[in-house]
Amino acid sequence: MNSSISHDFGEESIEEKARWFQSLTLEERMALLCQFTEMLLSVNPKIVDQKDTEPIKGRILVLEKT
Repeated sequence: MNSSISHDFGEESIEEKARWFQSLTLEERMALLCQFTEMLLSVNPKIVDQKDTEPIKGRILVLEKT
C-alpha cells in the first residue's frame, strides 16, 4: 500500500475506501461511527424521533424484518 499523499480522485474507488476502512483498528472505526452520528444529530436532531419510515416510490427501498 502506498503511504504517500495523492490528490487523484481516481484513487477514491469504493474498493480503495473499503481497504482504508479495513486498515483501521476497532477503536478507530468506533470513533468514526461516533463522529458520523454526532454530525448527523447536529444537522437533524429530530432524526431520533422518526419511526416507521415510508419508502419513496422509485428511489429508496425500505427493508423490514418479518
